[in-house]
Order: sequence, then structure tokens, then C-alpha cells
Amino acid sequence: MTLPIYEEIKQFYDASSGLWEQIWGEHMHHGYYGKSGRYKIERRQAQILLMQELLAWSGVTSAQNIVDVGCGIGGSTLYLAKQFQAEATGITLSPVQCERAKERAKAANLSEQVTFQVANALEMPFPDASFDLVWSLESGEHMPDKGKFLQNCYRVLQPGGRFILATWCHRPTEMLPLSEAEKRHLEEIYRVYHLPYVISLSGYRAIAQNCGFQNLRVDDWSSAVAPFWDIVIESALNPQAWVQLFQSGWDTIQGALSLGLMSQGYQKGLVQFGVLTATKPH
Repeated sequence: MTLPIYEEIKQFYDASSGLWEQIWGEHMHHGYYGKSGRYKIERRQAQILLMQELLAWSGVTSAQNIVDVGCGIGGSTLYLAKQFQAEATGITLSPVQCERAKERAKAANLSEQVTFQVANALEMPFPDASFDLVWSLESGEHMPDKGKFLQNCYRVLQPGGRFILATWCHRPTEMLPLSEAEKRHLEEIYRVYHLPYVISLSGYRAIAQNCGFQNLRVDDWSSAVAPFWDIVIESALNPQAWVQLFQSGWDTIQGALSLGLMSQGYQKGLVQFGVLTATKPH
């Protein structure tokens, strides 16, 4: 029997998060290697730079109450809370990630201003207009209903607040539909990383406009982040990582063995790293 997608995602991250933390560190997302991808910087520093570039590109210089939608083990949540001296809440489908995030908040002496909970981004358990910054870094690809996802982000955002989304996309299809080979490539990525589907960046823009977001900006940062996957493949060759990999189970092993799918997807122009920022009108 096929598990519901939410259960698949929960189990995948419950099993694999310890390994990813060991290999990737606290930030389970791409790094930024300069606009053309040519910066030669350490991988974890590149991941921090991605967050800095997203904030600068979005024009965010302050925030008081932040929600990190799909927070992993709390890397972005803690970074943003510290950066802005803000209250921050992280949500994830994975109880294992949630507990690890709480441990990390305690270790960073941020438990008073940062909270984590297990929650579904399509049914966020927060009142309307709760946050002045809604942050989603590489969680949109896991959402089985992109429209409902963005509607929820809009709902919990305060008027005048800022939404920042960075997510895996496929190439635009307005001029040329996806070929059968491209569809098969994407299906493999979906299967291995437990994604329902991805859409194009123009698709996200249209959904955001329909939700009521204003001052929309979108961009394709594929060139800036693409080197990340080859660097992760190198780090996964570490013998210590393989020990924990085999302890994590077959699902995680498949994910590690399939890292090249993403690298090849970027090389072919099929996979794109889309970024979007917008505000909610007063």
C-alpha cells in the first residue's frame, strides 16, 4: 500500500535527518556560489550566504515575528531569530526534526524566543496575520497542493509583511512542453526525495498573484546554487558518512545514491532553483 505523501515525507526525514546533519550540517538546503556559481567557498558558508542573499534580494532588514515553513532541524529558524532578534516559529512534518531543532535552540540559548512544532504547512495552526515574515526555504517542492500552500502563507502573514520562497522548480513550459525523457527524470527525483510534483517559477508567480500578494519579484538562481550538488556528492564519499548512511535504511541510501539526479537536472536546464518574494497589502 502506498503511504500518504505526508507520511512518506515524515518517515523520510525521521530516518535521514541525522545523516544529513552529519554531512550537510544544520542547514539542509542549497548553498550560494555567486550569481554565476563561481565562488570558491566552504559549503556551510555557502548555505549561510544563500540566506543572506535571499534577505538582501527581498529587501528585508528587520522582522519581529517569523515563521519558517518546513524548518528541518531549525537552521534557518535560529539564524533568522538571531539575525533580527526576533520571535521565530519553525514547523516540520517530522517529529525527529522537531525534537532536534528544540535541542539546538536550547544549545544556542534561544529557547525563549524560538519554538518548534510538528505541523502541516497546508493547515498551519496559527491565527490570521500572525507573522511579519513568512520564510519557506526548499519546502515548496514537498507540498501536494501548491495553491493551498501559498494561500496559507498569505493567511498567516500580517498586512505589510514579507513572504520569501525558494523552491525547486522545473523549467518554463510555455514555449516547449516537457519531453517524455524530462518527465521520467523528474519522476525519479520525485520518487527518491518524496516529492508530489514541482512546477515552474511562472506557475508560482501566477498562484501568488491569485492569492493577493503584491510587489512580486521572481528570479532563477539555478546557476548560483547548482555547484552545491557536486560538492555534496564529494562529501557523501566520506567513509564516516557511509557508516551512518547504512544505519539510516534503504530509503536514505536511495537518496544518497541519487544525488546525481539533481546535478544532471541543473546541467540539462530541467531543474531550476526559483526564488519569489512578495508582500501582503495593507
